[in-house]
Amino acid sequence: MRRILLIDDTPEIAELLAFALRDHGYKVCATGYTAAVNELVLEQRADALVLDGSSFDMSEALFDAVRHHPNHAELPVVIISDTPEIADASLRSRNARRVLLVPKPFTGAQVAKALDQLLE
Repeated sequence: MRRILLIDDTPEIAELLAFALRDHGYKVCATGYTAAVNELVLEQRADALVLDGSSFDMSEALFDAVRHHPNHAELPVVIISDTPEIADASLRSRNARRVLLVPKPFTGAQVAKALDQLLE
């Protein structure tokens, strides 16, 4: 079973999304926004990361922290964004790999499909 670390700054959304991802066969650890993302990835032995901040800047900061960690440079990441055009341009400027964007509003099935694609 694939392990997913879900970071969301809205507890209710995190709970609903975690439930949906579990229904799709993922083991999910959900937490609020935290700068200790790399420690959690290691602790949870996460196979992928899902980031949903209230602004792309929040997700972008966590994405950068993960990508700059030597053990997590290739960790698959799904970013849920309310500004997908800005997020896409930002990720392209970084030549980001193994990352998919899911625009808001979203469904759990969309996030699961993105995870499935990244983890193939």
